[in-house]
Amino acid sequence: MAVPVIDFSKINGDEREKTLSEIAKACEEWGFFQLVNHGIPLELLEKVKNLSSECYKTERAEAFKTSTPVKLLNDLLQKNSTEKLENVDWEDNFTLLDHSENEWPCNTSNFKETMVEYRGEVRKLASKMMEVMDENLGLRKGYIKKAFNEGMEDGEETAFFGTKVSHYPPCPHPELVNGLRAHTDAGGVVLLFQDDEYDGLQVLKDGEWIDVQPLPNAIVINTGDQIEVLSKGRYKSAWHRVLAREKGNRRSIASFYNPSYKAAIGPPEMTAAAVEGSEKKYPKYVFGDYMDVYANQKFMPKEPRFLSVKTL
Repeated sequence: MAVPVIDFSKINGDEREKTLSEIAKACEEWGFFQLVNHGIPLELLEKVKNLSSECYKTERAEAFKTSTPVKLLNDLLQKNSTEKLENVDWEDNFTLLDHSENEWPCNTSNFKETMVEYRGEVRKLASKMMEVMDENLGLRKGYIKKAFNEGMEDGEETAFFGTKVSHYPPCPHPELVNGLRAHTDAGGVVLLFQDDEYDGLQVLKDGEWIDVQPLPNAIVINTGDQIEVLSKGRYKSAWHRVLAREKGNRRSIASFYNPSYKAAIGPPEMTAAAVEGSEKKYPKYVFGDYMDVYANQKFMPKEPRFLSVKTL
């Protein structure tokens, strides 16, 4: 069993219907799939890969040696304990935002310019993917994007668009700590450019953890909790995790196209065909209120979040 791989270049050709069907099936059955031929220039991806690794090596690797997960693991080893650390992740990360360009977290030469260009390309791909989901769900074109951009005027997007640059360094005792604890993503569409050499990312499928195998220059797509709501449960947000590894420094660059914090999210009116088999009821709420709940329940069962959020 393998995570689906879809050739996105065929979305505008003779195989459009087949490609739409493949994406719909992947959203319904997996909540995870890999896109190849997605339109992001390969030379740009190569620059992103190299500069991100250089940033970690020159600016962050030394600090990780005295980070909280390292200290906690060392404490555990000194006690000769084999109890797993469950409340910490073996991860170094920082997040890039639209409004943070004056406080850039990495000084590596050309990193800022490259990541600004990359984020622009990923944002365009996110818009295309949301339009595909609109079509597959029987929603009018632009529905999901509009729902995420509450109060958008003159084409100025209000949706939250962040990019988390992560590294998972080699861990001397990977059996004692998580790379990243199992969770679903809170927001909308996640677009991941992952390491093409070192694995570790897994998705939960039918009760079994399945590797999301490294595939050079692919973009991994996964759907978040808000897509589950807007699809009335047809597209479930998938549980996923990252394993700590003894060898390799795994790179992970995840971009999140999420609703604005003021956006009202709730199940839309859909065609009978689109909603068939989706009996689950979802509330309507403000995304910022959902995030307040998620902040405390990220690594806990998903369903209670929808019950806990203040409804409209």
